[in-house]
Amino acid sequence: MDIRTDDMLLAALAAVAPGTLLREGLEHIVSARTGALIVIGDESGVEAITNGGFAVNVPYTPQLLFELAKMDGAIVLDSHAERILRANVHLVPEASLPTSETGMRHRTAERVSRQTDALVISISQRRDVVSLYRRGEKITLEDIDVVLAKANQALQTLERYRTRLEEVAAHLTMLELEDVVTLEDVAIVIQRAEMVSRVARDVGRYIVQLGTDGRLVRMQAEELIAGVEDDYLMLIRDYSRNATARKASAIRQKIGSMSPEQLRDSTAIAHTLGYVVTADLSEQVVHPAGYRLLRHIPMLPTTVINRVIERFQTLSALLGASEEQLDEVDGVGARRARAIIEGLRRMREHAAL
Repeated sequence: MDIRTDDMLLAALAAVAPGTLLREGLEHIVSARTGALIVIGDESGVEAITNGGFAVNVPYTPQLLFELAKMDGAIVLDSHAERILRANVHLVPEASLPTSETGMRHRTAERVSRQTDALVISISQRRDVVSLYRRGEKITLEDIDVVLAKANQALQTLERYRTRLEEVAAHLTMLELEDVVTLEDVAIVIQRAEMVSRVARDVGRYIVQLGTDGRLVRMQAEELIAGVEDDYLMLIRDYSRNATARKASAIRQKIGSMSPEQLRDSTAIAHTLGYVVTADLSEQVVHPAGYRLLRHIPMLPTTVINRVIERFQTLSALLGASEEQLDEVDGVGARRARAIIEGLRRMREHAAL
């Protein structure tokens, strides 16, 4: 599933998450075992495949949705689910559109989602199953207790991955301060950062599904991923052949689209960074610019970091710079120069422990 499709489905889940008025209406329908077919958005596209029914055009309320669901036809809402436009509608999508569903309501829902840009919700009358369809993709809502259990399990995985990331990142810092980094060392940290990012996205998906029931999970996840994305991008800027912020973001996205097998291939990561691999990665020495370490020094805005690196080019040269040389860089000044010298000194001491 590509990122755009995943984002589309996440938006659908957010629309019906616990705490929303739409979810409240769906729960009323499930509890009463009436079943329903609800179409949200793409009014013009839906109108083209609509027969019968009657106009309602009133503000949405959970109770009104429940009452209208007692009729056989579909209910049509506006794109923000703020108004109920029509009720008791007969939907006639193209019969030639493919569908993997068997029940009439679900077959109609899937075909409508393929033919229009609407979010279609089908609630089974007998099985209490709520299914979301968007552009032919389907999601079945799970019980909140099940989602919460999965979220907690994913949080534990995220914590383990974050701990491992911190270990390999600390090792990389030590190597950088000694100027003995290899492409293999860099690839290992990128692999770990990407793994943390992917598990964090899984947790984010559960958070969306949990809605207001996911506050604690959200707080824990935010704590675990704090700073990871910024460090990830700075790492790429340190070692990519073109260190502009835009280029780093493009590389970040390319790595993010790699399959698990590709991600485990250190050579593929080296190629993505712009290197021509001519030897074993563990023997190919590279030199960081210093973005990642400078980011952890207080009082250094991004513009100043960029100017410092533009002046010294490599972390090795920066480590050998005097306070006076740093002071000469536009925007640094004596105070920031001392902060850089002191910050790098502390990093050296910590790495030596």
